[in-house]
Amino acid sequence: MTLTLHHAPDFASTIVRLALEELELPHTIALADIEGGALASPDFRRVNPVGLIPALETPDGPIFETAAILLWLTERTGRLAPGPNEPDRGAFLSWLFFTSNALHTSALALFYPHRPAGEANTDAARAAAHDQIMARLGLIEAMIAAQSPRWLSVEHPGVLGYYIGILVRWLILLPPPPYGIDLAGFPNLRAVLAAHEARPAALRVAMADGLGPTPFTNPGA
Repeated sequence: MTLTLHHAPDFASTIVRLALEELELPHTIALADIEGGALASPDFRRVNPVGLIPALETPDGPIFETAAILLWLTERTGRLAPGPNEPDRGAFLSWLFFTSNALHTSALALFYPHRPAGEANTDAARAAAHDQIMARLGLIEAMIAAQSPRWLSVEHPGVLGYYIGILVRWLILLPPPPYGIDLAGFPNLRAVLAAHEARPAALRVAMADGLGPTPFTNPGA
């Protein structure tokens, strides 16, 4: 299976790169010159008409959107997530799309508050996004504590752990004070992310993308 990931370090494509490395799938990396306008080029728009990364070229055709790519990878390999006939498949799908539609969206609103609210309302939009993020991380923390799901655990790596890990990395590093987060308030999630970032696959990606030795739990180290 020949795969090509259109990628820029420390963008959402890193989530997919982590999954590819964990799955040990042969793939090539096509570095996207975002500043140079590569995502607007006709060639790239044939891969992803939306003009964003990640985009993954596969034998079945190109796929875009982070959650869609992760789901395709898990279904094709039978790894890193419950299979279609497993009893916890529904719960996994619910939290995968919650992460994509709610947590990821709130993170983008925190980083780019002018997009949903306009330049005049960035402070209010950023404050609202931060409140949403804290509440949504709290829901994930409570779910881990109550359910101990295999697909988001210390013992078993999974695509959802890598997805949340990159989002948490950004939430620690990027927002201006007082909008950053502290994982001390989410001990169960922190333990899961610490286990994921210590995986050999995660360490390879961290080295390649310059993310540091603890990219999820202490990204400034």
